Amino acid sequence: MSAPVFLITPPFTQLNTPYPATAYLKGFLNTRGIPSVQADLGIEATVALFSKNGLSTLFARIPADRELSPNAARILALQDDYVHTIDDVISFLQGHNPTLAHRICKRDFLPEASRFSQLEDLGWAFGSMGTQDKAKHLATMYLEDLSDLIQECVDEHFGFSRYAEKLGRSANSFDELYEALRQPLTYVDEILIRLLEERMKTIQPAMVAISVPFPGNLYASLRCAQYIKQHYPQVKVCMGGGFANTELRSVSDPRVFEFYDYITLDDGEAPIENLYRHITGELPESDLKRTFLLKDGQVTYINNASCKDYKQGQVGTPDYSDFHLGKYISAIEVVNPMHRMWSDGRWNKLTMAHGCYWGKCTFCDISLDYIRLYEPVAAAMLVDRMEELIAQTGETGFHFVDEAAPPALMRALALEIIKRKLTVSWWTNIRFEKSFTRDLCLLLKASGCIAVSGGLEVASDRLLELIQKGITVAQVAQVNRNFTEAGIMVHAYLMYGFPTQTAQETIDSLEMVRQLFKTGILQSAFWHLFTMTAHSPVGLNPEKYQVKRVSETVGAFANNDLEHIDDSGADHEQFAFGLKKSLFNFMHGICLDDPLQHWFEMKIPRTKIPPDYIEKALQEDALGARKPTAKVVWLGKKPQVQTLTKSKKGSTWEVTSLTFQTRKEPLSISVGKEQGIWLADMLEKLSVQAATPLTLKDVEASYSAAGLEDFELFWDNKPVNTLHKAGLLQL
Repeated sequence: MSAPVFLITPPFTQLNTPYPATAYLKGFLNTRGIPSVQADLGIEATVALFSKNGLSTLFARIPADRELSPNAARILALQDDYVHTIDDVISFLQGHNPTLAHRICKRDFLPEASRFSQLEDLGWAFGSMGTQDKAKHLATMYLEDLSDLIQECVDEHFGFSRYAEKLGRSANSFDELYEALRQPLTYVDEILIRLLEERMKTIQPAMVAISVPFPGNLYASLRCAQYIKQHYPQVKVCMGGGFANTELRSVSDPRVFEFYDYITLDDGEAPIENLYRHITGELPESDLKRTFLLKDGQVTYINNASCKDYKQGQVGTPDYSDFHLGKYISAIEVVNPMHRMWSDGRWNKLTMAHGCYWGKCTFCDISLDYIRLYEPVAAAMLVDRMEELIAQTGETGFHFVDEAAPPALMRALALEIIKRKLTVSWWTNIRFEKSFTRDLCLLLKASGCIAVSGGLEVASDRLLELIQKGITVAQVAQVNRNFTEAGIMVHAYLMYGFPTQTAQETIDSLEMVRQLFKTGILQSAFWHLFTMTAHSPVGLNPEKYQVKRVSETVGAFANNDLEHIDDSGADHEQFAFGLKKSLFNFMHGICLDDPLQHWFEMKIPRTKIPPDYIEKALQEDALGARKPTAKVVWLGKKPQVQTLTKSKKGSTWEVTSLTFQTRKEPLSISVGKEQGIWLADMLEKLSVQAATPLTLKDVEASYSAAGLEDFELFWDNKPVNTLHKAGLLQL
């Protein structure tokens, strides 16, 4: 067997579930017969550091005469308590010791330092029954206290999911990173290198491919590469991933290639395959695809245009083997409902479609292939992959990591899941578009969809048009209502500081958000400050959006975030604290009727949004005209059918009563005798298991063929109109 590719995720990304990049690549390499081994050095370094031995060594590394902050001094004084409890806490967060939650919640088991003084309202967050969640939150604060100690005393770069992020973020010059890499290893570096050393000895790879999704992974990836170049000079090191794809498209500093032999861009499948075959002597260097390397002292880019990328149906199922799934930690750092889904529980990651089906938002990197090239995966293949992953990992939770999942594909996916009687929980990112009708949301819920997140961005119709989002605030409200009433949690990404945004528009946007929470149709949200990026329409053409780049200089290393001046907009930074504080309270259901001025120390303009704007938008939303092409699907059970005799003022007639057993309660309707008999028969034909789906036009034709009259009056009348509660959906 030839030497394998060693796929590495360096510290630190998520602690609760593997970052999927290497699993995607391993699944692809399986299809090409290329051997590979993968490792998440982030979770391995975390459990090595946060262990009895790890903490004992950590405390011993802190000099006795070092001047400490009061918080660090307190942790050091309690070091025996930390060493004594750490293994039990990690075991609990890994799901192996659930009964410990009771002791943790008593607040006398864990040592507590400064993070506990910032605790949010635990009663609101977890209620009287949320013992496990409350304990996870307290245990997370305990780990954060230790993280503060590490940063102060041992390694200033440390962070659970963002190691040395400051060094990697917007590093136009490689100077600061290069200098940091010439310093002695930190304690965390030593743990990382020890783990890497063990793997390199065991695996003996032909090449190492390091995935760097975020700035917070960059420093650790360079440390890994540095070690390999020093101790295994014959092994080639390649870097790829989200950071390279967005930041390193114009890299020119040759010093970078003292660490990496190659840097690849965009979809990794074809570049990795060609690189491996080049390293093993099968392909010439000229066949490399989207690959930077150092040639004659100059950074050179090679892209064999004749080599095509693989279609999504050809890349295989992500392969999570090699990961130590039992080691992952479910933490609850903040009680934002959506953010805790990112950090709590293990999720199998999949993608419904490569790229974005919308691809127009002006703040987004739509010029790059990972968004620009849209290619969906067939629903049947997606569910095949889901079943493979369940068998492989034992986990039935799925996070679809799409830029924006297409509604039509979500519908097909949901129907396929239901057809196969698969029990899963899943969530994804969407656009708040009008395709998400009441019935589609009910279908998604029935298939296991538990949450969606989407960009409301600036809740202003003028700015949404400038962003080219293709939605209005009223439309977002209607879609949110449909999801919420179906029982699917909604999270909104909010933006402030978009070019030309005024103080008035910022406050009006906040008022829209207040009303969305007040009406109960939004459960979670987060404000982001607009960042101008090099590959977005705003970054590529700032003059069109009335902003200016501060500098036209292209750095020799990373280039993505662009500093800009917005002369026509507000001073956006001054709104940051008030926006975030108000949102925190709105998510608690607190102060929803307070004046917006309450959240800001400076004077703000009065909102121009009517206080009932969202309420009226929801009232105006009608079901719309019936579409003859809509698919009609029955998800419910066979009804109990009875013929009853009704009488009124001396006259009698027969009706058909249909009783449907739903999981919550029975639902009964009465219709005309012949109509009821026809309906009971038609529901069987509309079953989700039926071989041929029927449209509303087909249903109407069947109704007429049965000699029945006035289909529209029957179908749109109250009895049939209530059957969506039992599973009759128009999609």
